[in-house]
Amino acid sequence: MTATRKREITKADVLPAADYARQRKEKRQAVVALKKKRRIEVGPVATFYFENFDTMLQQVQEMLHIEKGGDAQLVDELRAYNPLIPQGRELVATVMFEIDDPVRRANFLSRLGGVEHTAFIKIGSETVKGVPEEDQDRTNEAGKASSVQFIHFPFSEAAAAAFKQAGAQVILGFEHPAYGHMAVMSEETRTALAGDLD
Repeated sequence: MTATRKREITKADVLPAADYARQRKEKRQAVVALKKKRRIEVGPVATFYFENFDTMLQQVQEMLHIEKGGDAQLVDELRAYNPLIPQGRELVATVMFEIDDPVRRANFLSRLGGVEHTAFIKIGSETVKGVPEEDQDRTNEAGKASSVQFIHFPFSEAAAAAFKQAGAQVILGFEHPAYGHMAVMSEETRTALAGDLD
């Protein structure tokens, strides 16, 4: 994994297709181990996956490996995934609402409009409000939420300092009327994510 905190994937970071194919198993295993510390379940069906340079680089490599679109595809992948790399004093999460039953899922998401605006991280007296990724509106005109959301958490200096304190109690959650769930972040996860903050 990267020793210094990189904030943008460039073509130079991406392995040639043949090299990645040879190293794919090891690369995937390394990122699975990394992601384990960066994953938090909130309530019965929501999971936050906190992204960084390494998780996004792996995603780009996988997309190129599967779709084999070469340099033309790389441009699109970088445009899609670079905005999800933390830029200094923020955390960035992919949030997935995972319900297997399609009827139940559609019914649930129809009541979840605007959920992307209600995510928060609370550390003591400091609260960091989630800001949805601006690439597209993830609640449609009928008020149905997307099952995948991309949320930035921009930290103030005080909130970042509080988050970095060993043993700090961090609460992650939603304040949505149809999904008012919270979870306490483990110390292992807090420590891993603290490395994303300047």
